[in-house]
Amino acid sequence: MSSFAGLIVGLGNPGSKYEHTRHNLGALFADHLLAEAERGQRSVSELPGGKFRCLLWKVELHDSRIWLAAKPQTFMNLSGESVQPLAAWHRLAPERILAVHDELDLPLGRMRFKIGGGNAGHKGLDSITKCLGTPDFYRLRLGIGRPPHGSGDAANWVLGRFTAEEQPVCLKVLQAAAEVVGDFVLDDPAKAVRTAGSFNAVPQPLAENAENS
Repeated sequence: MSSFAGLIVGLGNPGSKYEHTRHNLGALFADHLLAEAERGQRSVSELPGGKFRCLLWKVELHDSRIWLAAKPQTFMNLSGESVQPLAAWHRLAPERILAVHDELDLPLGRMRFKIGGGNAGHKGLDSITKCLGTPDFYRLRLGIGRPPHGSGDAANWVLGRFTAEEQPVCLKVLQAAAEVVGDFVLDDPAKAVRTAGSFNAVPQPLAENAENS
């Protein structure tokens, strides 16, 4: 049995070129989660992750449960090549893995929590599914929305940085996502779904504009 309760993976691309881009929202969440744990005076320790091609931490979360938090240092489309060996080494079943990632099909200010299902073309999820041999891991989908009409293709959009208008909404999303993950860490995925839904019920200007356009 693993000495860790589970694995939280913040998906993104490595390197300063991709920092704070929309496609790295999952990696931004991992940073936020670790910072919140430290502010709450919980234990956070960096672990060697080189053989798993990731940045890796041991973090104390709710109810003093110890989890792994990882940011793969592969590119997004090879995320599974980090996640699968890491999970195998620590004997973590797919249902003990949570991938946090950006989602084009949700506007910024919206999120969804679920297990399994389709990957909606997200190459990071595709890679994890292929390497694990199953889609049955948990996902926290953080909306980034699609590019405004006529403003360019999706590839350029996801690799762009959040605008000044988007940044406050992004922070609210990260804070709410930490609450969702808290429910999941306490072995209550049904409550995690409800918590995500409650956040979505609160008007967020950018989300409301996108849904009404």
